[in-house]
Amino acid sequence: QVQLVESGGGLVQVGGSLRLSCAASGRTFSSYAMGWFRQAPGKEREFVAAINWSGTSTYYADSVKGRFTVSRDNAKSTVNLHMNSLKPEDTAIYYCAIDRAKYARGNYLRDASDYDYWGQGTQVTVSS
Repeated sequence: QVQLVESGGGLVQVGGSLRLSCAASGRTFSSYAMGWFRQAPGKEREFVAAINWSGTSTYYADSVKGRFTVSRDNAKSTVNLHMNSLKPEDTAIYYCAIDRAKYARGNYLRDASDYDYWGQGTQVTVSS
């Protein structure tokens, strides 16, 4: 059974940094793209970032481009989201997800329906 466990969320001041991690098990991690999504109170879940199976291609929402960096360690079956220059509008629950198909890449990784397993989420709160 696939399990995804996020960690690293918390409370940070505007302009601060956080690193989220997601540990995966139950699937050959190195064959699957991973995505990060977030959901703020009263809003729909939105795409944040994604990385292909090998780590050679990354994708970002315009709202986080230049501030967030997604990376992966296939030897440790983890994917990370490094978040810098955080803003109050980054406040949300952040979820990692694993793609449903092997060796996926491309802009369709921005679509939540492309993922079949999700973590429980980790809260990120940016205070002003």
